[in-house]
Amino acid sequence: MPVKVLVVDDSMMMRRLVKDIVSSSPDIEVVGDANNGKVALEKTEALSPDVVLLDIEMPVMTGLEYLQAIKGKNLAKVIVLSSLTQEDSETAKEVIELGAHGVIAKPSGAVSLDLHQRRGHEIVKAIEKAAAS
Repeated sequence: MPVKVLVVDDSMMMRRLVKDIVSSSPDIEVVGDANNGKVALEKTEALSPDVVLLDIEMPVMTGLEYLQAIKGKNLAKVIVLSSLTQEDSETAKEVIELGAHGVIAKPSGAVSLDLHQRRGHEIVKAIEKAAAS
């Protein structure tokens, strides 16, 4: 049974890129996407994904607000994928405190067109690890 993933990013281009990366694994199925935390919250409850790949900077409801909203609800494992979560950054520490299972920094800003080459394998492995825990 494949791991079900919800992709959350306000950039349509990034959602498409991340979905392509994730779909490259036969063991992972993208069950939906969302362009902000509010839509992500609704889709998390409706689609029951195993893992949510979550951006931080989004309109309506940020990734931090989404994490606060699901904290303690055991809805899905969250991996934050954001340009704001460089290693040892305050935001990276905060998302872990809020319950994120992992953090992956976008390598070249909010719209990282090189994501597949620079972080694709890491994203797939993080999803597999989160789903197995």
